[in-house]
Amino acid sequence: MILAPLFAVSLVAAVATGPVGDQFGPNTAARRGDALRTVVHAATECIVRTIAVDPRLQHGDPSAMLGELIVDSMPACAGTMREMIEAYDAYFGSGSGEAFFMGPYLDFLPSAAGQRLKAGSHSP
Repeated sequence: MILAPLFAVSLVAAVATGPVGDQFGPNTAARRGDALRTVVHAATECIVRTIAVDPRLQHGDPSAMLGELIVDSMPACAGTMREMIEAYDAYFGSGSGEAFFMGPYLDFLPSAAGQRLKAGSHSP
């Protein structure tokens, strides 16, 4: 006799909370991935374009001074970097964007920028 009400309560609770990973539709993860790839690509391309027009690039070994060129290009790309950080915050919570930027993104940036500069896949 107590099993029926207990079952009903658990069913209502399960329906009310729904599956955690699928709250916004089946393609949420794919849309989020696409959106994040877009902002990361835009941020990286901003850095590469800024470095590509830097006169120091013509007068030395780009790989030897790539770190300095990246740091010096950040002010020109501050808006794009902010958009990337805010996108991560929106999808993963406050502070996650800065953590991504200061960690994985800055770890990956010299390699990505160096490859794109060598390949010439930028438009100054």
